Amino acid sequence: MYENFYGLSGKPFSLLPDPDFLYDSKRHRMAINLLDYGMMTQAGFVVITGEVGTGKTTIVRRFLKSVGSDITVGLISNPSKSLGKLLGWVSMAFDLDHRSRDQIKLYNAFVSFLLEQYAAGKRVVLVIDEAQNLSADGLEELRMLSNVNNERDQLLQIILVGQPELVETLRRPELRQFVQRIAVHCHLDPLSAEETTAYIRHRLGVVGGSPMLFDDDACTGVYYFSGGIPRLINQLCDVAMVYGFSDEAPVIDFGVIFEVAANRQRMGLSPFRPMPEDATKDSLRHSLSAAHQQAPGPTA
Repeated sequence: MYENFYGLSGKPFSLLPDPDFLYDSKRHRMAINLLDYGMMTQAGFVVITGEVGTGKTTIVRRFLKSVGSDITVGLISNPSKSLGKLLGWVSMAFDLDHRSRDQIKLYNAFVSFLLEQYAAGKRVVLVIDEAQNLSADGLEELRMLSNVNNERDQLLQIILVGQPELVETLRRPELRQFVQRIAVHCHLDPLSAEETTAYIRHRLGVVGGSPMLFDDDACTGVYYFSGGIPRLINQLCDVAMVYGFSDEAPVIDFGVIFEVAANRQRMGLSPFRPMPEDATKDSLRHSLSAAHQQAPGPTA
């Protein structure tokens, strides 16, 4: 709709987890480096956590896109406590026959698969996204699967990606053996105000847009209403561009951001930070601008 008007080759703020748009924030860069380190060192368990919308799945997609031919990857994208034994879903992730097999046969078939891959010079990596949905029993089942690793090499590496509830589950006393096997854990925090501005301009640049399409006050407003959560940044900026296109506005300013957030709040289903009581567009813009100017700059 608005791509031609703003001279863009595509939508810069799609909600899809596209690794081509991955913004290299300090925390995301750390998560990627730790994930790569875990793969290089054959870590048994790697855990990546973060609040909803902080970019965890995008990092997973980036990893899947970059794995070499010496790694066989299985992906479980949304496990559920109500969908039966986990071993069946693990088998499905690697395209192994799981129909009409009991748990013992499934386990033996999976171990045989791991040994075959190892003999062929390949490592097996299981990625479980939305892992906060796993029960304590499911996590214990994963720990038992990891026991197939031999004394020198890891036949199976497991990457768990989930919301903070995953950490709460892992803190249970009965899972202390599991926690001892976690070699790498990284938590994704929301972006800072400066990172939010850089994130917006990075995504615009990917599709050939002007980095100043969102002016400084607009970026400050986006940070305020989104809290620095990438998914909410995308949602707010995407709708703001529709508003800007409708008004034939060459630049997205604070007024557009304010209007989008106010309209969502008025409709009653807003994911954004609530509007301050009695706030007007100008009063909020001035207060945010003053707060931004007083905030300490980024440290080296």
